[in-house]
Amino acid sequence: MAKWTAFPYDNSAFQYDAAQLKKHWARLHQGDAEPWPKEAAVQQAWALFHAGEFQQAHEAGLAAGSSAGITVANKAQAIYANYLEKKEKTKLEMFLAVAQRAEALQAEEPKNAAAWYWQAYALGRYSQGISVAKALAQGLGGKVKNALETAITLAPKHADAHIALGAFHAEVIDKVGKLLGRTQGADAATGLKLYQQALKLNPGSAIAMIEYANGLVMLEGEKKLKDAEALYANAAACEPMDAMECLDVELARAELDDE
Repeated sequence: MAKWTAFPYDNSAFQYDAAQLKKHWARLHQGDAEPWPKEAAVQQAWALFHAGEFQQAHEAGLAAGSSAGITVANKAQAIYANYLEKKEKTKLEMFLAVAQRAEALQAEEPKNAAAWYWQAYALGRYSQGISVAKALAQGLGGKVKNALETAITLAPKHADAHIALGAFHAEVIDKVGKLLGRTQGADAATGLKLYQQALKLNPGSAIAMIEYANGLVMLEGEKKLKDAEALYANAAACEPMDAMECLDVELARAELDDE
């Protein structure tokens, strides 16, 4: 496997041993509602993930040989592809690999919320890469929506699934309009409600604020620009607890710098 791009920020604050990982687990996983893993190998893979060692986390997760290990591998690869992979072709291939692994896991464990969420996340990002309109024509919209709704049914406190489903509604309406959006099951009021619910479940989440800001502008237009800017400013001021959160905060800061 080609060497992945290294995490570009100081990660010294994100190094957790097993005891620290357990202590901070609830806060670190407030977004994905992931249960504490019993296997030491999976705990180690998560420690690598939180430190921004995404390639090692991915490999360690797969090597653990369990569904909990596959979840770490999927998250590591999806987050890496989204933020750090430079080549578009490689990024899309990575998203498809995550989606395929997650779908295979659903067949084995239909009640595994993470299997549904990571399939949806990966297909959603893949869709953005090839263009939302093209993805809808391929029937990916229904797949993403169904997987996210299933994840929320299985794990009602999964804040990230609420964000992603809110983004589904917003993106579809933004790209094809409210009328055609309805044929895809997209609804503006539902989208906004999902973002708000995500922030209730995970109030300190920079990515929830960023996605809500983007969704507001997509669904409500320029009149919501001030609200969106305030959300970005709040996201930029968040204190990250791990590498992924650091990437979210830096994204918000970069967006503010561009304005």
